[in-house]
Order: sequence, then structure tokens, then C-alpha cells
Amino acid sequence: MLLNKNNKVTQSYDVIIIGGGLGGMTAANKLAKNGRKVLLLEAHDKLGGFATWFYRKGRHIFDVSLHGFPIGMVKTCRKYWNKEIADKIIQLKRVRFINPLYNIETDFTVEDFTSKLINDFKVSQEQVDNFFQLIMNMNYYDDKKMTNGELLEGFFPGRKDVHRFLIEPIVYANGSTLEDPAVTYGIVFSNFMSKGVYSFEGGTDLVVKMMQDELLKNSVDIRLRSKVGKIVIKDNVCQGVLIDDEFISSRVVLSNGNLIGTIFNLVGEENFTPSFIEKVKKVRLNTSSCQVYMGIKEGETIEDVGDLIFYSEAEEFQTDELLSMNTTSRTFSLYYPRLRPQLKNAGYSIVSSTNARYEDWVTLSREEYKARKEELIRATLISLEKVIPDIRKKIDYIESATPLTIKRYTQHEKGASFGTKHEGLEISMGLNKEIKGLFHTGSVGIIMSGWLGAANYGVIQSYEVENYLESRA
Repeated sequence: MLLNKNNKVTQSYDVIIIGGGLGGMTAANKLAKNGRKVLLLEAHDKLGGFATWFYRKGRHIFDVSLHGFPIGMVKTCRKYWNKEIADKIIQLKRVRFINPLYNIETDFTVEDFTSKLINDFKVSQEQVDNFFQLIMNMNYYDDKKMTNGELLEGFFPGRKDVHRFLIEPIVYANGSTLEDPAVTYGIVFSNFMSKGVYSFEGGTDLVVKMMQDELLKNSVDIRLRSKVGKIVIKDNVCQGVLIDDEFISSRVVLSNGNLIGTIFNLVGEENFTPSFIEKVKKVRLNTSSCQVYMGIKEGETIEDVGDLIFYSEAEEFQTDELLSMNTTSRTFSLYYPRLRPQLKNAGYSIVSSTNARYEDWVTLSREEYKARKEELIRATLISLEKVIPDIRKKIDYIESATPLTIKRYTQHEKGASFGTKHEGLEISMGLNKEIKGLFHTGSVGIIMSGWLGAANYGVIQSYEVENYLESRA
């Protein structure tokens, strides 16, 4: 499917972008506004990447991405998209934590977290101030030897309840664990802590449509259902891409696909130096996730119980429990009709998400896989009923997704929800040093994940692409 002003794809571009996620789309828009000739290729039938949606039974709309990103998304959208998109960003004011250690509601601002830590958790003002002072000034180049667990234990020794309160939401935001470098937690946490959690009014479907319109207005050629088979390299320089037997030439190829898949599947190990490939092989993929999508019957309502609910029955926050197939820890995103005011009959929907390991699902037989998906739904409903007691009778549609679902639709290696661990960022930013004209943008290094991270990394890499093109003019 082709989308552009002239209804045709030419055979030569300044930049070809593989993958229409937020990083790829934002880079495409920035480069097109610079006057570059850009082709955006997407294997799926719509743009958005992980920021996507789907319809069921005619009226149910499910947002795949759990809604929630920092206030910085307003500035990014206004500067690199347009004011209309930025104006659709609204604050989610009710974030709840429900677990055996505490039941707390917050607006997720530093002021409210400070108040909760002092008044509810009885932590000293000095401890809280010192903790926030450190993490608010973290950056990617800080020492990565200290882990999240060590950071939290250092400031709040023995306080498992405080540790959980501080790290649990970030685990769902970027896949970070207690064993990951503290910097990967601190940067994301401080971004959210500035002024709370935000989402798009109108839903993912509306905002991606607005972004698509902006891309077309800026003369980006978009081709959907176009899976790239190979990035063509000659004499260590990018030449373009192959889609089946069709070759399309470009001076630059910017991949918005999974980093590992880009290197080994699209380019090929033989095109890189052995020392670079050795570094690539040390890059760890992030874990995956499972979702349960629940649609509420037409005419039924549910009370406002919050926008995001971090629910767990685990006595203690632990990485292994969080990743287990039998985890009791999940996030509920509640989508009320007010989220889509443009629709006359907008309904309610709820999306549950749990962290997961791809390895636990890929080895199952067809029968075991089906049974596990049914168990995932059953366990989710049991948990949700403890938050909304009468919810089961109000649901008229329910389905589940697993790491295999994510791999199928996103083509991410092992269904990774947040790309690679922190060591992936150096590899991602180093591709052009190995092969001229080859760049990458996407979820890498943990800190470059989520809506805001993906969009901003697209901007960063668009500048790198621009510098390369100017140097070879």
C-alpha cells in the first residue's frame, strides 16, 4: 500500500527508513522538513510500531501501548511534529499502587512522591532530598557499575516497601530490573517525576493518523505492507534496500527495526568488522511482555478507579517473580470514554500487561500455548475483580497476547518490548562508523525506550544522518 502525493515510489531517495515506529516516523518528519527526499517503509498495514491499536467486534478499540509518558513529549511533539499533536497531550492524574505492602494513589510528581515517602513511608526529608538530587542529575555517561538494587539499598537500607514504590512503575515503563545499571532507572524516573504522567487524548489511532497526515504534508513517501528483505551494501557503503526482487536506491538507510535483527538479518554479519560483531554478540535483548485486552459491553459503565494501576499480590518486589509465567504483578491501563471525546459511542476498555520471557512461551506445544493463554486471562480477571468487583459480567470481549504475538507483529527479536539493554546504545550509534550511510533508531539502551525516548532518539539520529549527507555533498 502506497501513501504519497504522487501515488508512486521513485527509485532513488536521500534516506530510506525501515520501520514506522515513533523513532522512524519522527526521523522521517525531521529529515523531510529539512528538504530531504524520504521513503518510509513499514511491513505492517499501518504506522506506529509498538504505539498501535486494533479494532474488535466493530466497536472495541484497544491501544496496544500502555499509555503513559513524561511531560517532555509535549515539547518534542510541538518542535518536531506540530502544535495540534502537542495539544492532544493530557495528564493522567490517578496512578495507583496496590500490593501487600501498601495501597497508595499519586499523581506521579516529585512533590507528591516526596510527600508520600515522608508522610506514608516515614522516610526522613534528608534521605528523600538526597535521593532525588542524585537521580535528577543522572545521565547516560555516568558510572554504570552501581545497580538499581544497590542504589535503592544505599539510600533506603532494608526498606523493601520504599524500593518497590520507587522502581515498580519504571519496570513497566522500560523493562529495567533491580540488576540493571542505576543510571537506566534514574534517567527515566526523573523524566516522569518532573510533572507526572501523560497520554494522548483521542487515542493512539488518532495521534498516529495525525502524524501520518503530517508526514504526507511534508512529502514523505510511505509504503505499507513492505517488508525489507535486505539492506544492500557495496564497498562498505549503503546502496539502498531490496523488497523481494525490487531494489530501491538511497544514500542513507535508517533502520527503525530491532537492532540485532538489523545487523544480522538485514545487513549480514559479513559486512561488519569481526571486532564490532564481537561487541554486538554481547548485547542483551530486553525481556518481552504479555497483555490481556478487555472490552466493556455497550451501555455498561465502570467507575473511575484510576488511570494506571500497578497491582501485585507478591509479598516482595523481585525480578524473577515479575518475569514468571505465574506472576501476580501486572499493570492495568484503564481507557475511559473521555480518552476519545471525538467518538460519539466511545466505550470502556482495560488492558493488563505483565512482563514475560520469550523463552517460556516459544517452547510450548500448540495445546500448551492455548492453555497458557487461557490461564493468563483467568489470572488477570481474578486480579482485576479485586479492584473492580463486578467487572467480569461487564466484559463482552477478551483476548490475550504473548511474546510470540509481539514478535509476529513487530518482528522484534524474541518479542523484546524495549529492544536491548544499555550496551545496545553504543552499537546502535556506531553503525555508520562500520558501514557508511547505515544508521539505526529504536528502543536501545533502556533509556531510549517508551514513547518519548523513541521519538527523541529519532530526532538525535536525524541529525546524525543530516551531518553524514552534508559531509558527502
